[in-house]
Amino acid sequence: MQSVIQAIESKYKKSQVVDVKTGDTVKVHQKIKEGNKERVQIFEGLVIRTDRKNSLTSAITVRRIASGIGVEKSFILHSPNVLKVEVVKRSKVRRNYLSYMRVRTGKSARLTSVDFDKRAVNTIRDVAAEAEEAKLHAEAEAAHEAAAAADAAKQAEEDKKVESVAKDRIAE
Repeated sequence: MQSVIQAIESKYKKSQVVDVKTGDTVKVHQKIKEGNKERVQIFEGLVIRTDRKNSLTSAITVRRIASGIGVEKSFILHSPNVLKVEVVKRSKVRRNYLSYMRVRTGKSARLTSVDFDKRAVNTIRDVAAEAEEAKLHAEAEAAHEAAAAADAAKQAEEDKKVESVAKDRIAE
């Protein structure tokens, strides 16, 4: 019998997550909400730490240099705000936590890359996420069509007014 904690965790876990390792260069697609707008922001950088691999709270810490300043972000892989994690490059490392990369810049910050099958690593079939994405797409399309129909109705109304004014002027 499953414990209560495992039952609750399994409800919130994503069915599949990309196998991210320390030393990978990844693109993390994150959902950002600003006011009433939502957008997807991509954060690309080096994974310097992986925590709690098979847990609901499994996290990665990604580091990149932005405008000459090192920026680190931690992402919880099973979070609904993390839409997709895509492995771009895989490097050979022998540690789980690459804290020494913080002081390295330029050529000394390079890691030896390893050949891997990008398609096999990045291909994940999450049916629930795909259904949610399709639903959001359909809602956005319906909203767009409704706005276009409202604009067309407004334009037709304005055309009728112009036509009636033109008839009145011709009748005079």
